[in-house]
Amino acid sequence: MTEAAARTVSDLLQQAEQLIASHDETATGSPVMALARQIGRQMANGALSMEMVEEIVRLLRDRAFAGRAHHIAAYLDGPDDAVVAARMRDVARRIVQPDPDDSPVPIARFRAAIERSRFAAVFTAHPTFALANPVYEALADLASTNPAEAPAHVPAFLTHRRVGPPTLDEEFTLATQAILRGRNALDRLNIILLSEARTHWPQLWSTLAPRPIIMTSWVGYDTDGRTDIGWWDTLRLRLRMKQMQLARLHDQIEPVNSSANDLLPRVQTALETVAAQIAACPTGPEPEAVSRFADVLITRSADALTSTNDLNAAFSEAIDAATPEDKMTLAVARAGFMAHGLSAAHTHTRLNATQLHNIARQRLGITDSPDIPAQRRALISRMNDALETVQPVEIDFGSLLMEQASAGRLMMTVRQILRHIDRTSPIRFLIAETETGYTLLTALWLARLYGVADMIEISPLFETQEALENGEQIIEEALRSPHWRAYLQRTRKLSLQFGFSDSGRYVGQLAATYLIERLRIKVCDLLRKWDLAFVEVILFDTHGESIGRGAHPYRLADRFDYLSPPHARARFTRAGIQMREETAFQGGDGYLLFGTQALADATVSIIAEHAFATTTLDRDPVYDEPDFSADFFATIANGMTGLVEDPGYAALLGAFGPSLIDKTGSRPSARQSDAASTVTRIKHPSQLRAIPNNAILQQLAWCANTLQGLGTAAARHPETFEKYLAESPRFRRAMDFAAHALAHSDHGVLRGVIRLLDPDMWLERATAQKDPGRQEACLSLMHGLENLDFWASTQAMFRRIQSDHLALRRAWPDAPRMRPDELLLHAIRIAIIEQIWLLSTQVPYFSPRHAFSRDVLTLKVLCLEIPGALAELENIFPYRSDGSFDLDFHEPHGPRQEGTYHREYTEIFEPMQRLFQMVREISTGVMHHVGAFG
Repeated sequence: MTEAAARTVSDLLQQAEQLIASHDETATGSPVMALARQIGRQMANGALSMEMVEEIVRLLRDRAFAGRAHHIAAYLDGPDDAVVAARMRDVARRIVQPDPDDSPVPIARFRAAIERSRFAAVFTAHPTFALANPVYEALADLASTNPAEAPAHVPAFLTHRRVGPPTLDEEFTLATQAILRGRNALDRLNIILLSEARTHWPQLWSTLAPRPIIMTSWVGYDTDGRTDIGWWDTLRLRLRMKQMQLARLHDQIEPVNSSANDLLPRVQTALETVAAQIAACPTGPEPEAVSRFADVLITRSADALTSTNDLNAAFSEAIDAATPEDKMTLAVARAGFMAHGLSAAHTHTRLNATQLHNIARQRLGITDSPDIPAQRRALISRMNDALETVQPVEIDFGSLLMEQASAGRLMMTVRQILRHIDRTSPIRFLIAETETGYTLLTALWLARLYGVADMIEISPLFETQEALENGEQIIEEALRSPHWRAYLQRTRKLSLQFGFSDSGRYVGQLAATYLIERLRIKVCDLLRKWDLAFVEVILFDTHGESIGRGAHPYRLADRFDYLSPPHARARFTRAGIQMREETAFQGGDGYLLFGTQALADATVSIIAEHAFATTTLDRDPVYDEPDFSADFFATIANGMTGLVEDPGYAALLGAFGPSLIDKTGSRPSARQSDAASTVTRIKHPSQLRAIPNNAILQQLAWCANTLQGLGTAAARHPETFEKYLAESPRFRRAMDFAAHALAHSDHGVLRGVIRLLDPDMWLERATAQKDPGRQEACLSLMHGLENLDFWASTQAMFRRIQSDHLALRRAWPDAPRMRPDELLLHAIRIAIIEQIWLLSTQVPYFSPRHAFSRDVLTLKVLCLEIPGALAELENIFPYRSDGSFDLDFHEPHGPRQEGTYHREYTEIFEPMQRLFQMVREISTGVMHHVGAFG
């Protein structure tokens, strides 16, 4: 960094600090806007060159990056190897000897404790791949050094942004890298568990196969909302997971020389066979290629191994014959292999409830809508009749080729995995947007139709407000069916999934966690009511890495207790119901916690500590006053649902919010218009997906889905709010979300953004201008903003937000505020957006082309759809030829007029492009401050 840039940053930070020191929640102007205006003037008059601004942005971004690395280390309580080892040893000793003053437990009790899966880490491909892969790697490496504070020096990158969104194969590669580090960490934990067992039971310890924690993935198997995953992709990636598992096993057992049997040769043969199966995988629905694949998959399945039981006897024989050192190597290898089956991680598939309803309509003629409560009883009765008579049908890959229903294809794919790839590992069948028991019965009918009902774990996803509030009735609708009860009795598992992301954006994150905890407790009561307490309950919490999507901001240990509160866990323990917790690690941000082996070890050690923690019905005061809790969180939900329905909220999200963020996954942020030349308008938040919704709120400096309604709720019970903030661990964990949200929200920034959208402001600026050209530019922007018509609704929405915020500040006066570095990034971006808008007014007159007119250009620029706008302008004002005009046209070479629009490119288009790149680069800096994308 140059000395001049350093001085400028220092001066600007001083001004930002003065803004924070002089904050006035009731001030009419926007001090952030004043700072942005000053920066804008310096850019306009040349005092701040483009290069200088780019350098300042990189500096501020890198400071945020350093802070994020420090935060990740602190989040894991410091990834120090000695601390991690001690934590794992403490877990093992507590299992062996829960009471340090008592004798060790019998080996049968120890076996029961460690051979039951208590916790699963689930790796998903949610689109949070916001950073370039080398930047993620540098961030993980930096965090792994366990810095005591934000490092002074960080790797120099010109940009932190990705070149483009990840492909499916790239997502899979990133996920499996994290998974394999997680598997290594599990091996380390298992060594410690087995070593502790060897101390107490030297003759029997080698018979143990611990599996208290497992790895799971749906990357490549999740078809909800994705069109880039064919069944052939799912099978290919599932075979690659099998290959990774066998390769791990091979590398573990190959060095063992003291035990000679057929274990290693069988694994080598299986590896070679699976490699051939992967090579034969089709790349699309081409019948001849599918036939060749089926030949290799089916005729060579015995060589490839299709069950962990195939190696059970060989493992036992090898362990018995091995030296003491080799016994441990083989026992750990067996434990990881048996725990995960023929895959590096267990398999989750996912689809949408509507897809199941569609196939029931097609195959069974059930045309009534399950969304209509009055029709639901009849629907369930008809599905029970179908379950009574359904008979399994045989399928082959030709059936898969012909199947048109997505639910049918997915269930057939599951059947082929279970028959030809791994016969003994159950597959999770997740159903998004489940709002009726009919959906669960339909899934069961389809599973029976294809003969896989006993090998899949049907799991509803509760994520909407209706589903969370009525989840008990949804489950009981299914429990009234003798077929569903028989299914639970056979599989002895009830799998449920809770969505913190969508629920949080509609009812508010704090209200969502209350509704989810309440539903968990009701599930416990339901199982007792229906005499199903012997069924293990699997509770999968699907959340992101940000506060808006359910991740505790300060400690991983607190994240687990927030998602699965000790009180709720204790209720299951008291009822004698076994429970397995599962939690998501989503996309690039989630994989960071497994980004190096040191981080993975630390993460697994904290998971182990949580999984074996003693749960008691603590006297947390928040549970002593259920009426307060119900009213407090209902008030938050009402505040957030009111904001969601406010037209100004959709306008704020859609104005230029989607353009502030890069595409970070396979799905668009919003539904796109068919007309390329028009502007996509967001008319309701439901048109945005949850991750970009949250990401936009972060970039607008207002974490609304964590904060909205909280001020009103606190104002209703100010004394109780203060008391619980100080005395209730459960309440305090929830308020940690609000504290983090306030530290990264600023009403001045939000007001500045809304002020940008105000035509009156641009009219005032035009009035103050003496230069006719500048005046005309401001008036042009004024007219464009009038056409967009964002101002009135966004201003009304701001009053709603601000009044609630004022109430929160009165109830919680010492709550955090945004720090100067982050505030300055927002101010610079506002200034840059103004410069982009003003530059666009200098584009010369042009005739409309393919519905792209001057008015459309203005609307696109105001919504910051700069890449699309510049692409259109390049066609209208061509500057560079591709060289084809230099061919021999068999006449004397005439003038080509290349470079006719040199001024437009150098003075308008290229500066707009560079400024827009800075807008996006600032977004990565803000994301580093917040700690996650979306």
